[in-house]
Amino acid sequence: MNSQKKITLTLPDGSSRTFDSPVTGSILAADIGPGLAKAAIAIVVDGEQWDLSREITQDSKVAIITKSDEAALEILRHDAAHILAEAVKELYPDTQVTIGPAIENGFYYDFARKTPFTTDDLVIIEKRMSEIIDRDEEIIRSEMDRDDAVKFFIDMGEAYKAELIAAIPEGQAITLYKQGDFIDLCRGPHLPSTGKLGKDCFKLMKVAGAYWRGDSNNEMLQRIYGTAWRTKKELKAYLHRLEEAEKRDHRKLGKEMKLFHFQEEAAGMPFWHPAGWTIYQQVEAYIRRKQQKYGYQEIKTPQLVDRSLWEKSGHWEKFREHMYTTEADGRALAFKPMNCPCHVQVFNQGIVSYRDLPLRLAEFGSCHRYEPSGALHGLMRVRSFVQDDAHIFCTRDQI
Repeated sequence: MNSQKKITLTLPDGSSRTFDSPVTGSILAADIGPGLAKAAIAIVVDGEQWDLSREITQDSKVAIITKSDEAALEILRHDAAHILAEAVKELYPDTQVTIGPAIENGFYYDFARKTPFTTDDLVIIEKRMSEIIDRDEEIIRSEMDRDDAVKFFIDMGEAYKAELIAAIPEGQAITLYKQGDFIDLCRGPHLPSTGKLGKDCFKLMKVAGAYWRGDSNNEMLQRIYGTAWRTKKELKAYLHRLEEAEKRDHRKLGKEMKLFHFQEEAAGMPFWHPAGWTIYQQVEAYIRRKQQKYGYQEIKTPQLVDRSLWEKSGHWEKFREHMYTTEADGRALAFKPMNCPCHVQVFNQGIVSYRDLPLRLAEFGSCHRYEPSGALHGLMRVRSFVQDDAHIFCTRDQI
């Protein structure tokens, strides 16, 4: 007599399906109907996204994800990143793979490779990705012990993957995904097969530099960005939006309208032209009137401040690599990257009694921060800027 417990799966509409043994998302979808079986790409089990191939072994609340669902986008983009990595490994076997997540509007993958990728390479890689999608390779999930996984990737020549796995706590299961001959570390979920992505739903966009694990002390990797959508129509609409946004790019308009410009001799530091500076002054005057209306007193503090103040504030330890420094009279000085410590010095000089509180101080403070060249973006990400900064000094009961 079979004493195995039946499994009941409750669907979003409140209906349920009962099975005599553990069941996968694929089986559930097929049990509901052939249309859903064909459209399904993943399943939500008690609030967690799973691959369709994973067995459900207990009563659960479930929901099938199809390509038309909003939740499908992240899965599709994550799979696109894996297909990108597989294509690169097939075309350039000496390349090491690192990480490749889904991001807003797309995906990226970071690669360790001596020879820089070019725009011509992107065309070749994109073509190979389409071939992998045509192959419709099954995507298979497996688990491995952490130490075994470290050795596995070291033996493959994938040192970056091995480093990532070695940082995972001992005893935690490591999940791997295989498609064709390509195997990657990943927690999933993924599509049932590469063909589910659709070769007319993605596009590679650009190549950029990125430090390993986001640390500028580490190796510089090559990051390939791409975009992926549920349908060809969505992809086309997104690319059109990018074209329209490019026409309105503030960097392009600033130059065309003679408002401001940038040049290499002062990277990340704008040169304001008469028309642009006139607009700037109007905006500053508007903000100043608002500050005065709400009781802020405007001050002005030094740009170049001794290292000792930044040590007291903690910025020297936490923010040193982003500060411009110099020496004079045997003293280490730094251009302020923010106004806060200097405002505290004004507060320290002027308060006689708690009755003077709250004290509202404001400043159009000139600040400088060393931002990596790859992060600079017109007026949106700069190295020299004016911060319309304000601080309120008050007692606890005035908050």
